Amino acid sequence: MTVPVFLADEERLALDEIVLDGPEGRHAATVRRLRAGERLDLTDGAGRVAECVVTDVLKDSLRLAVSRRYEVPAPAPRLVVVQGLPKGDRGELAVEMMTEVGVDVIVPWAAARSITQWKGERAGKALARWRSTAREAGKQARRFHLPEVTEPATTAAVASLISAASLGVVLHEDAVSALSSVPLPAGGDIVVVVGPEGGITDEETERLSASGAVPALLGPTVLRTSTAGVAAAAVLQTRTGRW
Repeated sequence: MTVPVFLADEERLALDEIVLDGPEGRHAATVRRLRAGERLDLTDGAGRVAECVVTDVLKDSLRLAVSRRYEVPAPAPRLVVVQGLPKGDRGELAVEMMTEVGVDVIVPWAAARSITQWKGERAGKALARWRSTAREAGKQARRFHLPEVTEPATTAAVASLISAASLGVVLHEDAVSALSSVPLPAGGDIVVVVGPEGGITDEETERLSASGAVPALLGPTVLRTSTAGVAAAAVLQTRTGRW
């Protein structure tokens, strides 16, 4: 059985004996039903890991003994995906899959043709769902560096991200170069921009290109906005040697 992963803060990870309580402990004790003698890993989501053994099962928590600690270095180059806001629950699907394949930063983008618009109270709830999805998917995938889901970005903010990155790529069906052939940097940030269902406007393409973004093609088929990011991430993970 794959050793399950749960989240704990840095202070708790420093202890030799840990009581895992709260939502994480409740899930471990009542949903996963871990028992004395079983293994689990605790992480702070920033690379610190404590390998633990369950010593006692309480009502909604576990008592753990730490067997060893170690730290996982952050992968490089860092992979950032700017995701045009999809409609319905496809945003959470995109976040889940990108987390599973190892995307480091996910940036919600209110593109001009996004059918969904995050405004007011809805924005906060939608962002919370994306962050919760990333957190749970990260634990399921045994990621010790959880992805950052940023505040929603404007096109101007996306252009700034690209300007500061080692490489910026805009996925576009009219591009000439394939993503599999774009020269890659050894370090820094690789920023990939995925448009919404309606695509990226000419004005957005021009603005991002002016900031240094390279148009790139994934392949001969047109992918949904919710799957294009994960496909691009898989290509880049392989080419950078992270996979």
